[in-house]
Amino acid sequence: MAAEFLLTAKPFPLLLFNTILSIFPHKYTSPTISCTAKEIGGNSSANAAILEADDDEELMEKVKRDRKKRLEKQGVISSANQEKGYLQDLVYKLSKVGQAIDKNDLSTAGSVLGGSTDTEWVQKANIAFTKLSSSPDEKTQVDTFNSSLASLISSVTGNDIESSKTAFVSSADAFEKWTALTGLVGQLKGL
Repeated sequence: MAAEFLLTAKPFPLLLFNTILSIFPHKYTSPTISCTAKEIGGNSSANAAILEADDDEELMEKVKRDRKKRLEKQGVISSANQEKGYLQDLVYKLSKVGQAIDKNDLSTAGSVLGGSTDTEWVQKANIAFTKLSSSPDEKTQVDTFNSSLASLISSVTGNDIESSKTAFVSSADAFEKWTALTGLVGQLKGL
């Protein structure tokens, strides 16, 4: 399909060709034409590609599978109101902890965090993480968050302000990356 279009388009618009080159950065070949993007006036670092019919079908199937996964994920997120509430509480707690650490007030930070990762709000956040994390990257960010949170609690309990700041930034960064990966960044207030 793409090969037929490229071979029959007259005149072939250079802008469209450059767009295709950016999407499919390979050498353009056909039974009658063989050239690079540079040879036909396109970007010299990009090369053109023509997909065979089988490749085109495989690409379409992949696009369909990815779209299906994305729609399923959106369905899970939109139906996860309780879990989003748990995560909103996490945002609130992290905000309070960050403010306290910024003021070197580790006693307030400690009272917000609790004494361990077994506190109710951490357990509820992990319920939400488990339900809403599907990709390996998302799960990696959850692990990073939990590890950083444990370090944060330990640093605050040990009255170590510098380690508390470092662990807080690491925790917040992991949570922010996770929300971006899951698509929740616009759905939680305070991020």
